Amino acid sequence: MTIKNPLLSYAFDNHVAHGAIVHIDEGVAEFFSHRSHSPDVARLMREAMAAMPLLATHLRFEGRINLQFQGDRRMELLVSQIDHHLNVRTMAKAPADLAGGFTELLYGGILALMLEPAADNVPASQAVVLIEGESLSQALEGYFKRSEQLPTLLRLAVRGDKLAGFMLQRMPIESAQGTEADWEHLLTLASTLGDDELLDTDGETILRRLFAEDPVRTFEPRSVEVVCRCSRAGISRMLLSLGQQEVDEILQEQGKVSVTCEFCGQEHVFTPHQAHELFRAADESGPDSEVRH
Repeated sequence: MTIKNPLLSYAFDNHVAHGAIVHIDEGVAEFFSHRSHSPDVARLMREAMAAMPLLATHLRFEGRINLQFQGDRRMELLVSQIDHHLNVRTMAKAPADLAGGFTELLYGGILALMLEPAADNVPASQAVVLIEGESLSQALEGYFKRSEQLPTLLRLAVRGDKLAGFMLQRMPIESAQGTEADWEHLLTLASTLGDDELLDTDGETILRRLFAEDPVRTFEPRSVEVVCRCSRAGISRMLLSLGQQEVDEILQEQGKVSVTCEFCGQEHVFTPHQAHELFRAADESGPDSEVRH
């Protein structure tokens, strides 16, 4: 059975390094169809989307990873999220005509990686570093080196709505059977991977080509889904939290309540009748009942 948007993780027998390869095309065009971004911003968003499954490969808890780039230049914000089901989405706040490479748009800002476990008894964690490098992949490599002390090679490739990512990450040498020289050997081989080969070649073939002489194990591929978690039920809960008085003021001023998701751009519209029915149902159900729509 063919897996859509496959994420293939791998590890070397000497425990010196592990990594992952992801290919994403299904669902990309539809996800971005409700948003209008400049070509340069749209490319960065797609690169961030390709990076997220790589970061989630070794996720050891149920919850979500948030990756946030906050610039001090013209691009205000870039956010990507992925959960333990490998559902991924991304958003950006930037002028519609913004143009420039990664350095012009985000260099010198802040990169924050946040881990948000679903369990209430597990605290969230966050690491923040300065954005450095000439690409999004180099900025993430810098994060792993400075914050996690894990040398990492990342490649992110985009061609239209076809996305791909590659990660090779060193494991702690003190617990490995190999040496620093073994890591440098793998790094040299992986550095030869180009964008076209990454985009057009399946993960198993890439590993065979790059590491033909090195024992490497692959694991069962997992499917990544490009999807937004926004829903009418979630918007309903938000409206209830605002309170009927504030919602009535919006209805009086605009004739409807319209909420647009910052991620996928989908508009959720409530007519006056629908909004009033929402509060009526909540009153009848009681304060502790969950809103279902």
